[in-house]
Amino acid sequence: MEDETPTNPTENRPFTDVVGTRVARRTVLAGGLSAAAVTFFSNPAAATARGASPAKTRSGAGRTKGTAGPKGRTLVGFEPVAVADGTGPVPAISSDYSYQVILPWGEPIVAPYPEHVNGSKTAADQEKQIGIGHDGMWFYPLGKGNNHGILCINHEFGGNPHVLGKEDPTSLEDVRLSQAAHGVSVVELIRRRGIWKVVRGKYNRRIHVNTPVKFMGPAAGSPLLGDADRPSFGTVNNCASGPTPWGTYVTCEENFNGYFGATGDWVPTEAQERYGFSETGFGYGWERFDPRFDLSDPKYHGEENRFGWCVEIDPTDPWQKPVKRTAMGRFKHEGAAFVTGRGGRVVAYMGDDQRFDYIYRYVSAGNWRSMRAIGQSPLDKGHLYVAKFNDDGTGEWLELTIDNPVLAEKFADQAEVLTYARLAADALGATPMDRPEWTTVAPNGDVYCTLTNNSQRTEADAANPLAPNADGHIIRWRDTKRHTGPAFEWDIFLIAEDTHGTEDTFSDPDGLWADPDGRLFIETDGGQKDDLNNQLLVADIETGDLRRLLTGVTGDEITGIAVTPNRRTLFCNTQHPGNGDPTLTNFPVENQLPDGVTIPRDATFVVTRNDGGTVGS
Repeated sequence: MEDETPTNPTENRPFTDVVGTRVARRTVLAGGLSAAAVTFFSNPAAATARGASPAKTRSGAGRTKGTAGPKGRTLVGFEPVAVADGTGPVPAISSDYSYQVILPWGEPIVAPYPEHVNGSKTAADQEKQIGIGHDGMWFYPLGKGNNHGILCINHEFGGNPHVLGKEDPTSLEDVRLSQAAHGVSVVELIRRRGIWKVVRGKYNRRIHVNTPVKFMGPAAGSPLLGDADRPSFGTVNNCASGPTPWGTYVTCEENFNGYFGATGDWVPTEAQERYGFSETGFGYGWERFDPRFDLSDPKYHGEENRFGWCVEIDPTDPWQKPVKRTAMGRFKHEGAAFVTGRGGRVVAYMGDDQRFDYIYRYVSAGNWRSMRAIGQSPLDKGHLYVAKFNDDGTGEWLELTIDNPVLAEKFADQAEVLTYARLAADALGATPMDRPEWTTVAPNGDVYCTLTNNSQRTEADAANPLAPNADGHIIRWRDTKRHTGPAFEWDIFLIAEDTHGTEDTFSDPDGLWADPDGRLFIETDGGQKDDLNNQLLVADIETGDLRRLLTGVTGDEITGIAVTPNRRTLFCNTQHPGNGDPTLTNFPVENQLPDGVTIPRDATFVVTRNDGGTVGS
């Protein structure tokens, strides 16, 4: 879900200005990386993918199936979905693959297992059913792992017309129904005779806006989060996510500001403006019946600061409260890509998904295994940084710490720095980006981040396709000292505009995952060219070969990526198919023209190769 109004008022140097210098040198980069980057990006085969036009290196006329990489290797040899086949009200998939549809919005997973009824639900039922707005997810194996496990799946958002069947709530029951459709589902799955099914077992639960949660880390107990004796509830607008090395699930709260409004007199503070709060929010109307979301109600001061965090969930312990990890900062978290860095410290890379906002990194204070052995969470004690990109392909990680005199002048303590991380990043001169979304870490240590778009860029340059940046791009970098150093080297991996006019065309990259073999899975969120539906593509990181694996249905997004341990099964989602309009699609009812009655439902694809091989190959 996009919040279209930028809230960054700073004059920090925009990324379009920086990348203009870098991308203008693409004729140099096409033959190899700049000398500064060679230290980190040392693989010669990667130079073409990083520097040359994707239209020439990945999508040119005459490209043959199975283009070989180094030593004849082909990582993406499947038959791609043609543009002409990827339109309309039903999905399309490569002829080398098959899919099954599971977990549609409303499927019961908690006793007494109320069945979904088209267009008619109660809040009590929805609290026991799969939510709406399927997004980030991960699979946690049970037993032998590849045929049995727990899937944690985010439910980002669902508009009132889709969830309630009307524009505005008219009662607290309506609000509770909407709230229950958001959050997270934890559901046990098993594969029998080739078919995945829900296990109605002990692990299943729904986590939503009214689920008890707790806060940990430097901001826990801060008066900025409201009265300490007021119970803490809920998570909302759960976008992307990340699995931790110790087997928990971190779900990320993105556009939380849109669920708040004001029914009385209210003047926004500087911080509230920076986070995008307004009198009407996104039009959900929760504030009219639930005072928790009424910015003008003094009894709930600070409630808005209880959202915008990374939230850790233990998939195997349904009795444990979700934990909001405040050391990781408060902003519009798109996701968190975890990796173990130097000294065994856990590192998380995170995007703040709004135009002109920033990329962040979190590094635990110590070895994560050692910290857990003495009862400390690696996500409670650590250092939060924000990225600054330089012209010469280098970058700096600026720490958001009260020990910095620049921040000490503006903030009272570390709790305030983290609660208002955006303001702290502004003060340090971080680089405004074009909607940083998902991040992922490749097996060679390179970090990738999707920058979905920014049509509000005003500084156009004939040599710079990013101003305005209508279609987005993917950036990558590598940190010094194995993800923990203060500096990094960066370059552009792919510019979406360069793929237009080819069979590999795509726009608005969003979901992202690098597999252990060197494939990059790319999901899209936005207007594709040639009436193409949103899609899942796979790229060979070294050769640049790019193929379309799957397309969704009219009006949807393709979101979320998870795999079984052997990577022979991949899970991804269709979010808001038809934007809830039954005249556009009835998915997951397939192979029929829209009947105008059957409401489309978010659902999960289970994707497998027909020959049983690794997904993406």
